[in-house]
Amino acid sequence: MTFLSVNVNKIAVLRNSRGGGEPDVVRAAMTCLRAGAHGITVHPRPDQRHIRADDVLALSALTQQHGVEFNIEGNPFAPPREGYPGLLPLCEQTRPAQATLVPDGDGQLTSDHGFDFARDGERLRPLIAALKSYGCRVSLFVDAGNPAIAQAAALGADRVELYTGPYAEAFAEGDPTATLAVFADAARRAQAAGLGVNAGHDLSQANLATFLRHVPGVQEVSIGHALISEALYEGLETTVGGYLAAISTAESGNA
Repeated sequence: MTFLSVNVNKIAVLRNSRGGGEPDVVRAAMTCLRAGAHGITVHPRPDQRHIRADDVLALSALTQQHGVEFNIEGNPFAPPREGYPGLLPLCEQTRPAQATLVPDGDGQLTSDHGFDFARDGERLRPLIAALKSYGCRVSLFVDAGNPAIAQAAALGADRVELYTGPYAEAFAEGDPTATLAVFADAARRAQAAGLGVNAGHDLSQANLATFLRHVPGVQEVSIGHALISEALYEGLETTVGGYLAAISTAESGNA
């Protein structure tokens, strides 16, 4: 079964644009869980432009209370600064079910590429070990075309998260067949190395079922921007239900 983890960053963006506490990130996350989401994802960044450290603590408490998975994403190389203690200290304090490591820079609008293991692998190794000592499952953000996906297992990671931006673009252009083949191959190579497979970035109700039907064994999808955007029209509970229906349709082979 593929789990749906809702990324609530965009709720925090809207809140921060005005100041104050509305919309309430914890209330939004609780609404997603009530609608059937399997977990909550956050991606705190050093510039605190959306999710902040206090949100991470509050959402950690919420997910523990409800017995669901909490996934914290972030760049493990980004140094701490005022208001941002760093990814590893946040994980040490909250002990999320999963830590997803992403190589995003300060100036990056959104995550748009995976790790280069030849460049970053040995720096990642001790950080992965530290996160696992906190009880976290560790996932590394990767490009589907990376020939060295199996290296993630050698570094100690448990899973990889396939960056699905290229698939979403191909789907929007009308013919994702070739791109889906690349993603299916990446998933099989990861699984052959003993890695679990997650996926995320620009997945939507329109393209999710097709992706899951063609890419084998995806264990979790992390979805934020599209889901929150669609929820503006349909409501949050209805939209989460739509994503769960897409997952169910893919698993039943009816899409």
